[in-house]
Amino acid sequence: MRICVIYDCLFPHTVGGAERWYRNLAERLAHEGHEVTYLTLRQWERGEHAQIDERVRVVTAGPRMVLYTDKGPPATPARRRILPPLVFGLGVLAHLLRNGRRYDVVHTCAFPYFSLLAAAAARPLMGFELVVDWFEVWSRAYWREYLGAARGRVGELVQRLCVLAPQRAFCFSELHAKRLREEGLRGNVTVLRGLYTDPAEPITKARRAQDAASRAAEPMVLFAGRLIPEKRVTLAVAAIALAVEQIEGLRGEFLGDGPEREALEAAIARHGLEGVVTARGFTDTETVDAEMRRATCMLLTSQREGYGMVVVEAAARGTPSVVVAGEDNAATELIEEGVNGTIVRSPDPQTVADGIVRAHEAGYALRESTAAWFAENAERLSLESSLREVLASYAH
Repeated sequence: MRICVIYDCLFPHTVGGAERWYRNLAERLAHEGHEVTYLTLRQWERGEHAQIDERVRVVTAGPRMVLYTDKGPPATPARRRILPPLVFGLGVLAHLLRNGRRYDVVHTCAFPYFSLLAAAAARPLMGFELVVDWFEVWSRAYWREYLGAARGRVGELVQRLCVLAPQRAFCFSELHAKRLREEGLRGNVTVLRGLYTDPAEPITKARRAQDAASRAAEPMVLFAGRLIPEKRVTLAVAAIALAVEQIEGLRGEFLGDGPEREALEAAIARHGLEGVVTARGFTDTETVDAEMRRATCMLLTSQREGYGMVVVEAAARGTPSVVVAGEDNAATELIEEGVNGTIVRSPDPQTVADGIVRAHEAGYALRESTAAWFAENAERLSLESSLREVLASYAH
């Protein structure tokens, strides 16, 4: 089959769960013998080549652009800029109007919306099948919070237009599948459960998790992810500051970078945690793996998660997670209370700190049950299981 994968970012030039999903999808499709085009914004210097499997044809639909606004005062944190999605949407439309008949399937991410609208507009003329991944469906309240009342209403209407376009839809959580149906999607929504990738077979993965659990954890809280406003890094620092008072020798590690880096460093200084909490920026895979294995817990203070990959990655190493609940946080679907972590019901520093303390006090027993949870769910949570389901859908 001839397949066009559309997303405005490309791993490893930008890092995130969706980037990894689309790169893995494109490479797997090419490995299966399909003709694959990856349509994206350029994120590399002119004259350089995109870093992806040589069997995948990478095509740019727009120039290199800054995706986030500069961080301003506290009331105006860094957000996704409006111009890049508009430019990308126009580039996608132009590409599909020229080349759409070459594709049997166009597989796109719903976000950043205008690329989906472009694909939906071209589909009746070009005749390809439109497949859409909905990592998230934003609520009205979140649109208002993110863009303000007037612009939030516009954003909500754009999302609704995307929902109403004829498509085959995939979600990665029950939370967002339910919202998609409520928004009026025509047709079925398939929930994919697996995004975790590892070259090892599931049984080997399970043994790795059990081996990791058998090692005593260090008194360390790990935060790993992009430093964007939704991750609430300052809440994480405030919670660690309180947990330090109850756990001797506790320290914190922040792995990742982004527009909230300055806010993170300022919070560390404000709470007097220099030397106790470190912000190391982006690190290599080996470092992330090592830190996950030795951590007491993974801390996920996100306000908004479409899946929560870091919970699975931590569990694969026998490390439980402390997840802050919220109406936009689907990561709670990956937590069995007291089995592979704990769900904190309020984004309050003391409440989050109490969750960290519970994970620390549970010790080896929680690590052991986390490893067992991963062993039981390894196949369901694997990227391979989702890829098989997506590939099978193309044939229908």
